[in-house]
Amino acid sequence: TAMPPLRIANRDARRLWLSAHGFGAAPTGPRDTAALIKALGFVQIDTIQVVSRAHHHILWSRMQSYREPDLEGLLGRGRQVFEHFTHDASVLPMEFLPMWQRQFRRMKEKVARSSWYGGALDADLLESVKRRIAEEGPLSTRDFETQIDGPKAMWQRPPHKKALDYLWYAGELATSHRDGFTKVYDLAERVFPPDLRAAQMPDAAQIDWLCDAALERIGFGTLGEIRKFWAATEGHEVAAWAERGAAGMVAVEVEGYDGSWSKAWACADIEDRLQSATVPNRLRILNPFDPAIRDRVRLKRLFGFDYTVEMFVPAVKRQWGYYV
Repeated sequence: TAMPPLRIANRDARRLWLSAHGFGAAPTGPRDTAALIKALGFVQIDTIQVVSRAHHHILWSRMQSYREPDLEGLLGRGRQVFEHFTHDASVLPMEFLPMWQRQFRRMKEKVARSSWYGGALDADLLESVKRRIAEEGPLSTRDFETQIDGPKAMWQRPPHKKALDYLWYAGELATSHRDGFTKVYDLAERVFPPDLRAAQMPDAAQIDWLCDAALERIGFGTLGEIRKFWAATEGHEVAAWAERGAAGMVAVEVEGYDGSWSKAWACADIEDRLQSATVPNRLRILNPFDPAIRDRVRLKRLFGFDYTVEMFVPAVKRQWGYYV
């Protein structure tokens, strides 16, 4: 007979969740930004800056010896991380590149289908953008001069910017470095290490790795939450992975802040994690894109904290204001 699900009380679930996201120890110790990014899986990058930009804040809240130039050193000079799209623009460890090949294809197809890009993906324009970068070296959108047709609107981009983005999503261009926050593009073969770029990994193996790596980093979650971690798989692919790997997972029931219970999956060593997970009694200041809190639905279920970024709520329905 099947074992009954392991029940995780809300207090333990909160402790486990925070510990899994890098809050299980004081933010002191050695300054190893690359290791921290690998432990988290990725770090979302964003322009919003109050204390500091989101990516710097995420790293600093876990490692207070971190300094902002560290990340640019890993991206630009060190080539230890690369930029691409998870649920949003992010930096990932360069060693993950072989497991990211199908995500380049997925994003290329998604962007090509998008009506937002319209006629900007003209073959001659794409070729001319790549040729200029090949001949002139890394370029940013400031180095091109195509104009927006018609009236300007928020989020609208000129054709060359759409072409640069499409080639970047497709993995044909890569972020060479950033000038301030401006992305500078280069040919992927001049940014990505040849051995990692050439590595061939079947799609099924990439899916298994993505799901395994997601569950390892969150400790427990629904199949939907496992899928949303990287946002690089489809629901049916995660369901098939769960069927294949059920022996390596533990069925659990997790108590919410309101006393309700929900079914989830946990990593094989969940009982050891429950025994060892600690959270120091120390104040941490998190930004809205921190991986521990960015899923607002899960945040409310576990912590009872109703946190809506109201820029995405119609103005008449906002309770607090645009940024809250």
